[in-house]
Amino acid sequence: MIPLLLFFLTINFQSDFKGFSSKDEALYYSELLKCEGYFTKNDNDKIFYFPCSSESELQNAYQEIEVEPTVTEIWDPEPDVINPGNSFRDAPSDAIILFSKDNLNEWVHKNGKEAKWIVKDDYFTVNPGTGDILTKKSFGSCQLHVEFKTPENIKSKGQGRGNSGVYFMEDPNSPGDSGYEIQVLDSYENRTYSNGQAASVYKQHIPLVNASKKPGEWQSYDIIFKAPIFSERGSLESPAYVTVFHNGVLVQNNVQIQGYVKFIGYPEYKAHPPKLPLKLQDHSNKVSYRNIWVREL
Repeated sequence: MIPLLLFFLTINFQSDFKGFSSKDEALYYSELLKCEGYFTKNDNDKIFYFPCSSESELQNAYQEIEVEPTVTEIWDPEPDVINPGNSFRDAPSDAIILFSKDNLNEWVHKNGKEAKWIVKDDYFTVNPGTGDILTKKSFGSCQLHVEFKTPENIKSKGQGRGNSGVYFMEDPNSPGDSGYEIQVLDSYENRTYSNGQAASVYKQHIPLVNASKKPGEWQSYDIIFKAPIFSERGSLESPAYVTVFHNGVLVQNNVQIQGYVKFIGYPEYKAHPPKLPLKLQDHSNKVSYRNIWVREL
């Protein structure tokens, strides 16, 4: 087995290997590879010998080489052990809790002032007109769990019904919206443009299905966000990607984000730091949130 592996390594990893100098060496490896004969190649008027009767037979013999199972075992690094919780909505032990109950200590308004949204027991509600809220901590690639419910009392339709948004990488120093948005909306029997309904990558990607519950019922997003990468000069090296589960249903399958959110015009990328806050949007609708946690990836 050792001579066979050495031959395999020689063929594959020595760029200057041109063949064996004698047919006896080639025939020796033919026996190990369980093929017959040898073939030759001419290089600068010098003959080199290879095992098997042809190059195609040699390649086929490679495919049949038996290796020990341990060759393909990888032991390091060993994954950290965590407590996953009792259900998918429970925060695992390595998560950062952004809201569980009682207070908004992990959130501020975009101007840095204390968050003025209304907290009641284990959930909080948009306080219309007070402005968006951002996390005090900054994140790049991450796994986010957030639960929300749109108002049970319906007062409008389309984009005016239960509108909010979950933003990744919002720049607190940029005016207006600057992050990458997953739309929050009451899309239960409420038609609007498809790339603006609940669970859309706003004005970019339509969800695969509409998994919305009735107004007033708690819903969930589980989002895997891969942050974009920019060069030192500010050019885009790798775009952002996102996967979204809405109420446990896959609705965005590793889609490529085209740029930061724009209500008017087409999305585009602008260089930004590798970590920025998450944001929840005040769109003048009393959307409620609870059980928000994030894992850095």
